[in-house]
Amino acid sequence: MKIFNIEERVEKAKRLFKEGGYNCCQAVVLAYNDLFGLDDETAAAISSGFGGGMGRMREVCGSVSGMTILAGLMRPASDPTVKDWRTANYALVQEMAGEFKAINGSIVCKELLGLVPMGSCSPAPKESPEPSDRTPEYYKKRPCEELVGISARIVGEKILFM
Repeated sequence: MKIFNIEERVEKAKRLFKEGGYNCCQAVVLAYNDLFGLDDETAAAISSGFGGGMGRMREVCGSVSGMTILAGLMRPASDPTVKDWRTANYALVQEMAGEFKAINGSIVCKELLGLVPMGSCSPAPKESPEPSDRTPEYYKKRPCEELVGISARIVGEKILFM
């Protein structure tokens, strides 16, 4: 595994989200894809549908989905007959999501954005699939840049201790 600096990866993820226009999932995946031999275009493509809590449906936070994609590269479960591999993958996903939830109170986009109360299971207001324009107001009212950084840090810590 290539040597890397977690703080540089955290800053890269946040920069990709804020300046690069990538969604939250893409920003987390693109902060680490090189460590797994995945080119930027492929990494951006496979993570593209998870922004906005899966296609702006405001379900699981895209940055958590990014951690999940990276867990598949860190603890691959490519052979469905090897139950131990799936168990290790699921354990890593649960561990990372649990750390994220402990910090933020939820892994659900609509709750993290304050669209519904934490833990309410209320439906999010229906939104268009069209991504929001990235304006200064957009960044002021959303915690996404910070959430991306938290997810990138969690992933980096897991990679270092693999």
